[in-house]
Amino acid sequence: MAKSKKTTQQYLATNNKARYNYAIGATYDAGMALTGTEIKSVRAGQITIADGFVQIRHGEAWLDNVNIAPYAQGNQFNHEPLRPRRLLLHKREIQQLERSSSEAGVTIVPLKVYINHGFAKVLIGVGTGKRRFDKRETIKRRDQDRDLQRKFKGSVR
Repeated sequence: MAKSKKTTQQYLATNNKARYNYAIGATYDAGMALTGTEIKSVRAGQITIADGFVQIRHGEAWLDNVNIAPYAQGNQFNHEPLRPRRLLLHKREIQQLERSSSEAGVTIVPLKVYINHGFAKVLIGVGTGKRRFDKRETIKRRDQDRDLQRKFKGSVR
């Protein structure tokens, strides 16, 4: 009998500020076109996506302003840390992203980076910017949920 594989997602990088600063609508899983030393750095968790964003240029999706640290054992073949990286999406998905990003106040941001079957993937989300009172509401709701969890944790046996 064959063993069943458990698919536990381990995120290498998360963008915690994205859901705080943006109201995320649709999300897409995209592959990243990386060079040899870049994938080694990503697997080591040496990636920062906090300031990243996605742009659609000439019918292709590009991930900009994402820092992948140079690989420690790489020598002259190392990569540029902040170079734009192409995202691998279906044409239909790129067209949907292009339509939504053309609206005012809409930004496409990376949410999480993970490895799936040996390939580096990025979860991107289409977000509209939140205003200050929306951010306060998010904090208030999070605190209320935390208080409820504390109350229920003590009462459940």
